[in-house]
Order: sequence, then C-alpha cells, then structure tokens
Amino acid sequence: MSLNDCGQLILASASPRRRELLQQIGVKFRVEVADIDETPLSAETPAAYVARLALGKAQKVAANNPGCVVLGSDTTVVLDNEILGKPENDADARRILTTLAGRCHQVMTAVALVRDDQQRQQTVITQVHFAALTAAQIAAYVATGEPADKAGAYGIQGLGAVLVDAIDGSYSNVVGLPLTETAAMLQEFNIPIWDKD
Repeated sequence: MSLNDCGQLILASASPRRRELLQQIGVKFRVEVADIDETPLSAETPAAYVARLALGKAQKVAANNPGCVVLGSDTTVVLDNEILGKPENDADARRILTTLAGRCHQVMTAVALVRDDQQRQQTVITQVHFAALTAAQIAAYVATGEPADKAGAYGIQGLGAVLVDAIDGSYSNVVGLPLTETAAMLQEFNIPIWDKD
C-alpha cells in the first residue's frame, strides 16, 4: 500500500448521516464498512456498548489499512438505561416511539480513531426531550418509512424533527457524529477539516 492511499481518513461506517456530517465540515475520506457483531454483552452498560462497537469497527478496518487513520462510530438511544436499537419492523417502531413520547432520553455516540497502535476514543451524550405524541401521529410517522434504519426509530435531521421538543447538548451527536469533538480528535491525527483542496 502506498502512502498516497492513506492521505485521507477512512470512515468505518455505512451510515449516510456520518458521511454527510463529515462532508459538512470539509473532511476528505473514503468509506470501508466494518462488519462486526453488534449484540450487546451481558450486563454491558449503554456507554460501554457504543464505545466497544466504535473501537471495534475502527480496529477492524485499521488492521487491513496499516498507517491509515480510521474513524469508527456507533450511536444508540437510551431510555432508563436500556438500549433502544433500530426497530425490527413497523410494529416495533411504533412501540419504541410510544415509549419515548413525552419523555427525555439520551443519545450516546462513541467516536474512535485508530492508526496502527495509536487510538483515541470519546463518547458524547445528548439529552433529547420528546413531545407528547398521539397514536395517530406515531402511526403516520412510521408510515413514512423513516424510522426503519434509525436507532430509537426516529431521525432528528429528517421528518422526525417535529417529534423533538428540545435537546440539551450536541445536535450533530443525535444525527450520528458529534462534530466539535470529532473535529478535535481528527486534528490530533493531522486530518484537516475545512479542506478546500
């Protein structure tokens, strides 16, 4: 592998939201998806879970790309210390949204950067306050199809924006990548932001 192959960041994620967020801050990158087991371990806390997955994704891709900087990330929605993953189907999406309605939950995103033996990791937590929702509102939102591939069954950056009454913390974290913290970590690895070249 030539040095030119490592001239940009590798994003170890299939998430279109993470791609859009990195593009938003001018980071040049390529995507190499890491396929890892995302099953929570017994008695694993939500924060430990997202941290393990983010680091695992980055390490798996970094192992195949020596000398390259790899970014792994994972986001989960947490209510009462329970992980609310992506819904299995429409009925599950309705169940999750009904549980979140009118309550405050946490969105946890872990970000890991790995280059060979060097690694840096951070987890950011945002408090999200959901509006009170009727069963009809929930059913109508689920019918849009947007909840299908999203942790917590909603997308704050899309049609689901109207479900959120308020947030306390990083907005981009809820979308899938806390940009202020990620940019600082990237600069530690000499990956530029606002790259015009």
